[in-house]
Amino acid sequence: MNVKRFIAASLAVFVVGQALGFLIHNVILRATYDSLKSLWRPDMQSKMWIMWLVGFITSFLFTYIFSKGYEGKGIGEGLRFGLVIGLFTSIPMAYDSYVTLPIPYSLALQWFLYGTVATIILGVVAAMIYRPATKI
Repeated sequence: MNVKRFIAASLAVFVVGQALGFLIHNVILRATYDSLKSLWRPDMQSKMWIMWLVGFITSFLFTYIFSKGYEGKGIGEGLRFGLVIGLFTSIPMAYDSYVTLPIPYSLALQWFLYGTVATIILGVVAAMIYRPATKI
């Protein structure tokens, strides 16, 4: 494993993931969330540090899993990895939430779609930065 590239890719995945999260949740879905204010915790903002910490940890896990299956096939490998992980995480998050929370189906569908697209982008980021150490 190329440790320097692993750390760089993990940090890039974290930063891009946070930017995509902001775009999706604070811009695109803002009006939907505002219309469902009664569902969210009133103290949610004071707990956001937990989401940032989880995002930081999972960015390293995401990149670690990518690096273990790394085949050196470039951006396409990142697209494929992002799609598989995106489906693996977005389907249960969106649809389990739809079953357990009184949210409209349109929100669950958007969580699924935007989550999958964001994870595909993160796979591309990981593929662009991570490369194994070159042998001398």
